Amino acid sequence: MTSLAKKLAIFASGRGSNAAALYEAMQAGEINGEVVVVVTDQQDAKVLDRAKEWGVPAHVVMRKAYASKDEFEQAMLDVIAPYEPDAIVLAGYMRLLGPTFIALYENKILNIHPALLPSFPGLHAQGQAVKAGVKVSGCTVHFVDTGMDTGPIIMQAVVPVYAEDTEDTLAARILPEEHKTYKKALALFCDDKLVIKDHIVHIKD
Repeated sequence: MTSLAKKLAIFASGRGSNAAALYEAMQAGEINGEVVVVVTDQQDAKVLDRAKEWGVPAHVVMRKAYASKDEFEQAMLDVIAPYEPDAIVLAGYMRLLGPTFIALYENKILNIHPALLPSFPGLHAQGQAVKAGVKVSGCTVHFVDTGMDTGPIIMQAVVPVYAEDTEDTLAARILPEEHKTYKKALALFCDDKLVIKDHIVHIKD
């Protein structure tokens, strides 16, 4: 018997290419999930156009509209509460979530990072990898905790790094792997197949 589709809130700051890949996979039945709301911190984010196409409600919650980070995060919690999401999917959301927010959705916030964590956390991960001269990089899907890109790792994919690579060429090579890896990881999450023990993610049969 198939369990009920998980209700998902997507948070994105930009064009939402990962969000689109995940949405399409849900429509194709590859992920037992449904996007119930889109949240962005940028009023001109392209992901708003995507949400409109999908017929999914979208909300812009901008940091500068609030006096403190706590008030900003409370506003986001208030926005998504009526949709009762089972999980929050960060798809290029460029802000760190605080402990109060994370505590309410513990082990229910997923993120994709364009590097093989724990190497190269934070911004410009692809550029960090190129500068370091590593021969492989890739992407990591992980649960979000209160550190920067330090939560339990769900799944990774590897791509080669070439001597002539730039941040942009490496980013372009990693992106298709991001889409594939995020789809697989989210499908496992929505099927209740992921268990965390001592910071290590185990996949149930």
